[in-house]
Amino acid sequence: MQNLFNNFKITINDKLYVKDPETSDLGKRIIQNSILLIEEIGFEAFTFKKLGDKIQSNESSIYRYFENKHKLLIYLSCWYWSWVEYNLVFATNNISNPIEKLVKGIKLITQKIEDDQKTPHIDESILNKIIVSEFTKTLLTKEVDEENKEGFFLVYKRVIYRIIEMIEEANPQYPYAKSLASTIVEGTLHQNYLKDHFKTITNLSDEDCITEFYLDIIKKIL
Repeated sequence: MQNLFNNFKITINDKLYVKDPETSDLGKRIIQNSILLIEEIGFEAFTFKKLGDKIQSNESSIYRYFENKHKLLIYLSCWYWSWVEYNLVFATNNISNPIEKLVKGIKLITQKIEDDQKTPHIDESILNKIIVSEFTKTLLTKEVDEENKEGFFLVYKRVIYRIIEMIEEANPQYPYAKSLASTIVEGTLHQNYLKDHFKTITNLSDEDCITEFYLDIIKKIL
């Protein structure tokens, strides 16, 4: 299994990019530095011109990889959810007890994200901060239905589907598995956002993660 992880390569919907950034050093620098720059100045202020200045490359070179910054953000989101999905599968694959499997899955989804040294050009801890702050901007658009048909959010939905399956295995009679699973995934992002910006309306603190909250919910309703 460890060999499988070492050989793991995240694949992204090819409609999100003009040229696969993983195929060149420049492409990897675009991904690496877009994460750093978005985290630094926010997605609204982020432009390809500023990114070009940061990597000391022409703005036009970035357009050879991505049509616009919206697709770049979706690309980063897909990369993140693919990484989460793989770790979710890796962590739960050999667990046969449904409750133990669900608990492990929730712990992984809700844990504090650390940088994965196996992906040197992507800092997952910083990317997680972007997902917390910016992911909803990939969804709350007029084009979301069309982009959903194009499969842009497939891997995000797959993560939720895997939690749905765990909930249904743990309690086949529970009627709201889909809503609970999506609430866990989305709620984790939202509560972490509240922790950083609206501290008075969440119990989450810098020292805590949201794991115990969702484990308490699971214990009470399943």
